[in-house]
Amino acid sequence: MKVFLDLMWFFKQEKKAYVNGIILLLFVALLQLVPPKVVGIVVDSIKNGELTAQRLLMWIGLLAVVALMMYVLRYYWRIMIFGSAVKLSNLLRNKLYHHFTKMSQSFYQKKRVGDLMAHATNDLQAIQQTAGAGVLTFVDSLATGGFVIIAMATTISWKLTLISLIPMPFMALLTSWYGTLLHKRFHKAQEAFSSLNDKTQESVSGIKVIKTFGQEKQDIEDFRKQSEDVVQKNISVAKVDSLFDPTISIIVGISFFLSIAFGSRYVLAGELTIGQLVSFTTYLGLLIWPMLAFGWLFNIVERGRASYDRVSALLAEEIDIKDDQSGINEVPSGDIEYKIEEFTYPGENEALLKDIHFRLQRGETLGIVGKTGTGKTTLLKLLIREFEGYKGKILFAEHPIDLYKMEKLREAIGYVPQEHFLFSATVAENIAFTRPDAGLEKVYAAAKLANIHEDILEFTDGYQTVVGERGVSLSGGQKQRISIARALLMNPEVLILDDSLSAVDAKTEEAILTSLREERAGKTTIITAHRLSAIQHANLILVLDEGKIVQRGTHDDLMAEEGWYKDMYLRQQLEELVEHGG
Repeated sequence: MKVFLDLMWFFKQEKKAYVNGIILLLFVALLQLVPPKVVGIVVDSIKNGELTAQRLLMWIGLLAVVALMMYVLRYYWRIMIFGSAVKLSNLLRNKLYHHFTKMSQSFYQKKRVGDLMAHATNDLQAIQQTAGAGVLTFVDSLATGGFVIIAMATTISWKLTLISLIPMPFMALLTSWYGTLLHKRFHKAQEAFSSLNDKTQESVSGIKVIKTFGQEKQDIEDFRKQSEDVVQKNISVAKVDSLFDPTISIIVGISFFLSIAFGSRYVLAGELTIGQLVSFTTYLGLLIWPMLAFGWLFNIVERGRASYDRVSALLAEEIDIKDDQSGINEVPSGDIEYKIEEFTYPGENEALLKDIHFRLQRGETLGIVGKTGTGKTTLLKLLIREFEGYKGKILFAEHPIDLYKMEKLREAIGYVPQEHFLFSATVAENIAFTRPDAGLEKVYAAAKLANIHEDILEFTDGYQTVVGERGVSLSGGQKQRISIARALLMNPEVLILDDSLSAVDAKTEEAILTSLREERAGKTTIITAHRLSAIQHANLILVLDEGKIVQRGTHDDLMAEEGWYKDMYLRQQLEELVEHGG
């Protein structure tokens, strides 16, 4: 029952609803004692020839009133207890989502999306069951069972009550053992479901790649194996779960046998009347529900405990990058300066960035180039504080970036990543994501700057075209330009294009860069690229190799010296000349 202690914070929060619900449950448990007693009285009246039509109608009327009261009370306790359980699920769901949004990039490198989805669905459902049906079965089984036993002992025979309860300790031992087994097996079943969830999400997201390489059969087979594993682990849970009812039925059956066997002797000996024995066996029948409920309670509680442990462990994950609540509460605007001695990714041994020192004046354009894997994107992610833990500091407007409130720092930066993510919404909604209150005119203006306006007008529904999940219905170049338009709508102090022009042709690239130079005069732009034509106009170009700056300067400076930049530029110019038939 540890999970109830773990959830005590919520029970205190919803104290009024739970207390009132439990009180109504207790009233229902008391009212249940009336029908068996009435049946016994009527049976004795019939035996003694004392039952009249008037008395029979009186007893029937009493039973009808009791039934109506139980109907009303059950309606209200369900609203109070089950309604509160839904609130708990909603509270934890919001808590989880808030936690997800606060976690840094390293968290999502360790966790799988499918696993996180399982936490927010299956696990929360199990916890909700514990706070709803779990509380019901706990209180109802104890109250109904307790009241029935007291009624049997005080109004009929305490000796017969003790005899009928002899098998009960065996049931308590067995159900406790079943509960321990259930907890272990359900934990494994939930983990298997998480893995299947992750596999499904990954396969659906990567369906184009799977079909392109003809791996459908292999993927289906992998899914079948994981699905079979989920089935087997849930069957393992069901095997333990299925032991509860038969065990309880056998124990209750033995109790019935003992009560009838010894009760008949007491009737013959004149210690009990026939009506009292009928009432006693009817009361014993009422004990079946508490016993079954007690077994069901173990099932619910162990499932809830396993799920609550998983959710609690997730919520206990430390946030790597914490916002300074007493930090600078203004959007930064000014020069950017890197003074980094070394940066190593969490869990890695070798530093990815080393000796990175440069200053970028406000309003200038910075180009960053180099071979794949040299740290270009990492350099940018440090600026937007996706990672920390580097030796040195990054200054923005003469202040270290970690002194700014995260919200204000990111308001100053429009970031277009290499992997473009579009939501399953309209084109206009995707562009206006950074500024939902922006009018259509501003959305159109941003689209024109990104050279995507004409393409959008040719879509089936123009700006109201739904792009599909992750922009599946668009080409790579269209997704890139919509992502650029989204960032431009912010009108940020710093615009970062992280290899964001790779999927467009040279003519479109030049049109976009020309628009940026004209519209963003006085504002800073940072561009990483593999095609050097995208950065040759930059005020400062950095060439990275193995995490170090090996060359720096303007395009003319770098073309005047031997090195990687000059070699790559000439090669790309030659390739372009050949492509055009030169």
